[in-house]
Amino acid sequence: MKLHFIGADHEVTGSLHLLDVCGLKIAVDMGMEQGENLYQNAELPVKYADIDYILLTHSHIDHAGMIPFAYKNGFNGTVLCTKATAELADIMLRDSAHIQMSDAEYHNRKARRAGQKTIEPIYDVFDADGVMKHFRSVDYHELVELGDGVSARFIDAGHLLGSASIELFISESGISKKLVFSGDIGNFGKPLIRNPEYIHEADYVIMESTYGNRLHKTGIDHMEDMVRIIQETLDRGGNVVFPAFAVGRTQELLYLIRNIKEAGLIHGHDGFPVYVDSPLAVEATDVFHKNMTDCYDEKTKKLVERGVNPISFPGLHLSITSEESKAINFDAAPKIIISASGMCDAGRIRHHLKHNLWRRECSVVFAGYQAAGTLGRVLLDGAKTVKLFGEEIHIQAHIETMAAMSSHADQSGLLNWISAFSEPSRVFLVHGNDESMETLSGLIQEQTGFATELPCSGSIFNLATNQWTLVTSLVPTVKTEKPARVQKKTAYDQLLAAYNKLLAAVKANQNGANKDLAKFTDQILSLYQKWIR
Repeated sequence: MKLHFIGADHEVTGSLHLLDVCGLKIAVDMGMEQGENLYQNAELPVKYADIDYILLTHSHIDHAGMIPFAYKNGFNGTVLCTKATAELADIMLRDSAHIQMSDAEYHNRKARRAGQKTIEPIYDVFDADGVMKHFRSVDYHELVELGDGVSARFIDAGHLLGSASIELFISESGISKKLVFSGDIGNFGKPLIRNPEYIHEADYVIMESTYGNRLHKTGIDHMEDMVRIIQETLDRGGNVVFPAFAVGRTQELLYLIRNIKEAGLIHGHDGFPVYVDSPLAVEATDVFHKNMTDCYDEKTKKLVERGVNPISFPGLHLSITSEESKAINFDAAPKIIISASGMCDAGRIRHHLKHNLWRRECSVVFAGYQAAGTLGRVLLDGAKTVKLFGEEIHIQAHIETMAAMSSHADQSGLLNWISAFSEPSRVFLVHGNDESMETLSGLIQEQTGFATELPCSGSIFNLATNQWTLVTSLVPTVKTEKPARVQKKTAYDQLLAAYNKLLAAVKANQNGANKDLAKFTDQILSLYQKWIR
């Protein structure tokens, strides 16, 4: 009955924990590290093929982004999550795969010219599509048996559509324990989705601490803040650029803009256009359009019941193609541009920043967390110039922030969430930097008396005996080639990778037309005859 700490320990991204209980290997999240990587993560102590379940708290890449990599390397188990998380993960993992492939191809073009080694993406779209067949969705509060002695239940975490805290009930060798993984705990009073649900009983709580040392500003009216920024920027003849997470934040912004337009709060710019420029955001918005009433708050439910789309309005344009994206910046009319990624480290937003950062009439508005090492954090920290696509850009636009829109609970929200528990044996703080974890740990002990731990990656805790099996120390990351990609070793390795893609294509055509399948078969047999020795 062991709990392994692997990812997002003393760091904010790359969430991964592994349970070895009742003969099962259960991973909770399998996230990708993003932004600055301060510490080395321990190796997964089992093969991916040995993992029976991945319990996914929500679809953000720092929690879900390495699931296709696990599939590529042998994972054949079940990914368990809520219905909304499964639908969002489907589009987010495919998008992540395209980014990995595009980045690798860009690197390889330069590497070939320089006579350097090429790299391959950590996974591709075949891996992302393939692993989705292993997803199984469950309802909130549904008790799901994973095996003899192990059950799980998903509770609304209020962080993102479909996000969850996970209750795990374990009984082995006459010992019963309950674990709660918080996932990312949501901010209270957010648009569209419900507030986080409180949980009251647990032996062990594994809790995020992202904002453990910060308080969101109180008394802020999101609508008032947005109206001011939009009015002032449009009056100057500029564009309002929102770097926004494609899933969650984009839809919240659309909800607020719909309310602003409906109430006629912007003067002198009737029908001002709003562009959502991100194929991923467009797909995610379609998921939000669907009847996800089990995730919506009461106000949004009532809108849906009246037949009102809460995130659509006149003047909204959804840009999908590259041509549509490029046309936005050749239109001189003042406008709102919402584009991904939210931290400005990839995607179309970088093109919009290139065209707008140097214009003093424009505004760039951050409405979410900006991790250290990302372009978003650089801009918020007051940089005077940045380099985009090899060009140095002098920053003259107004840099605004709406931190109160964070989808993470602040220090007060985290303390309220953990205080709802009767006394757990241990509270393990994860998913935060050193300062956040240490500050929150002290406050939890002071206000609740709960025993808190700040585990490092590689540490192992015995749940049955309430003791550490292995305690590790932080290992600083050595700056080498990005760990998100691996070098191609031999031509034979490439051949094996091509074989796996061919196998995926065969499986994907299981229900294809007989004529097409016969042609496909002939092509494969022709290759076989050519290369068999």
